[in-house]
Amino acid sequence: MKKSDSMAGWNLEHSYAELPQIFYTRQNAVPVQSPEWIIFNTTLADRLGLNAELLQNSEGAAIFAGNELPDDAQPLAQAYAGHQFGNFNMLGDGRALLLGEQITPQGDRVDIQLKGSGRTPYSRGGDGRAAVGPMLREYIISEAMHGLGIPTTRSLAVVTTGENIYRETARPGAILTRVASSHIRVATFQYAAHWGSIDDLRALADYTILRHFPQVQEKEQPYLNLLSEVIKLQAELVAKWQRVGFIHGVMNTDNMAISGETIDYGPCAFMDTYNPATVFSSIDRQGRYAYGNQPYIAGWNLARFAETLLPLLHEDEEVAVQIAQDAIAQFSEQYHQHWITGMRAKLGLFTEEVEDEILIKELLELMENYAADYTNTFVALTLNKLGTSNLNDKPDFQAWHSRWEDRLDRQTQSRDEVMQQMKRNNPAVVPRNAKVEEVLERAEQDGDYSLIQPLLDILQDPYAYTPEQETYGAMPVACDPSYRTFCGT
Repeated sequence: MKKSDSMAGWNLEHSYAELPQIFYTRQNAVPVQSPEWIIFNTTLADRLGLNAELLQNSEGAAIFAGNELPDDAQPLAQAYAGHQFGNFNMLGDGRALLLGEQITPQGDRVDIQLKGSGRTPYSRGGDGRAAVGPMLREYIISEAMHGLGIPTTRSLAVVTTGENIYRETARPGAILTRVASSHIRVATFQYAAHWGSIDDLRALADYTILRHFPQVQEKEQPYLNLLSEVIKLQAELVAKWQRVGFIHGVMNTDNMAISGETIDYGPCAFMDTYNPATVFSSIDRQGRYAYGNQPYIAGWNLARFAETLLPLLHEDEEVAVQIAQDAIAQFSEQYHQHWITGMRAKLGLFTEEVEDEILIKELLELMENYAADYTNTFVALTLNKLGTSNLNDKPDFQAWHSRWEDRLDRQTQSRDEVMQQMKRNNPAVVPRNAKVEEVLERAEQDGDYSLIQPLLDILQDPYAYTPEQETYGAMPVACDPSYRTFCGT
């Protein structure tokens, strides 16, 4: 290791590369013309043990562009295969490279990945590059999700490449540095099950257990416990998405991380007007990944994961299938419990009553019927400022509000305690689509990055209820039914 590397704080290991060779291809990044900084996440860098001050120069930009790498980096592209919109395909890192696993000062192991780093054997004819807009979208949304307390990959840096990439038109190129607990996906297991041997599959499962679920290593049925742990994490994750109105946009099996983190921010967005059928992705023409379908799709993806583990669950295939089905059957109940617990908290309910679910669903139906803003409706209830909601003058909402007030009276907590609980569970702000698009358009078309940090500052602690957040949240946010997002290809 060079002295400059150690001073910069790099502490890379490569446990993933100890897996069988079929799981990856070693490759260097394709150099770019003239990398320059757009943004660097100094707070995350500090947590990773990196010297932010030392890295924020031209040499650092070269590292995060892949032109130069720390001596102990061993870049590789990961192989995986999965279902895209229900169709099984061979996939893999077509434009990304894993540099290694940074061991943080706290002893955590996290992947450091460059996204947009050039072609790999898995590129399937693509150029392996990425544009400024999609990379900044991932940076902004992933950091906003972190602020919301939702498990997610993080964004460490975005640099420009000095080169254009060509999609419909020429667009400035960029490379994102992504930090993840790991990049092991449901699709990684699908690849092992389809193209690997049972020894390869077992090696991947054992590695995943060691890395993410060491508590199940000594269990009598470690692979069943692996499946159960992943189900638990995904049930909680998707419930958290639903509670804040987040729409992933492309819940293919390659976009479901075994670690339980939200991964791959392509055509993602947050819902403005409440409607379970909301779809923003330009490629999701049938609404497969609509907001209201996300829990179902998560269960479907987990069933595909369970299928890959069948040879490890029991030597008798019929018995293995029954074991897997029994495990998957737990997802719906676990998801529902996380969802209703979170929705009770959003309404300031500390206790449980049988009629709570009806109360919650009636509110959602009112929001849908009157095209109410999802985030701001809960903010208005939290602050008791219903005059800001377009529901306030509706007789059926007023009747619902009276029932809610009666429900609050049946618990012992004071109204101040109720408000504080609601503040902890109802974000004052989410990344509004119009504001995100404004930032991306300014960056991509004009090379003006001045709007990025102010938006990130607003989103850093969305439960703070600051005056700045009140101003941001009160801005006109009428839902544009024609609004579309695009995969960052």
